[in-house]
Amino acid sequence: MKFREYTLYMAWIVAVVATLGSLYFSEIRGYIPCELCWYQRILMYPLSIILGIAAYNTETSIKKYVLPLSIFGGFISLFHYLEQKVPGFASIKPCTQGVPCNIDYINWLGFITIPFLALIAFTLITVLMILTKSEK
Repeated sequence: MKFREYTLYMAWIVAVVATLGSLYFSEIRGYIPCELCWYQRILMYPLSIILGIAAYNTETSIKKYVLPLSIFGGFISLFHYLEQKVPGFASIKPCTQGVPCNIDYINWLGFITIPFLALIAFTLITVLMILTKSEK
């Protein structure tokens, strides 16, 4: 199957788009990242470099390093999204200083927020890593 030969490249593209998107929102649009946003960035930014190097060298063994970052990042994004959209989660308040984590800078179609976009990116990377053909 040809698709599985390109999953490493696709995961790299997702990570690069997510990284550039977060930089666009903060550096060009001027949205100040909250604490949970920073945690998501800490997990996404290295994936852009790690997956790029792995895709260039066709190193599928990188899965064991990428999956923990993408899964953990997905959980943080999910929690952040729930904090924005579910009233019961707003009382947990992990962001005690600076920008509140429940602020919606964007709210496209009533449900697409920045943490939702990050959740989609982490989920895509996780699925693509699971589908990546392992070396024999």
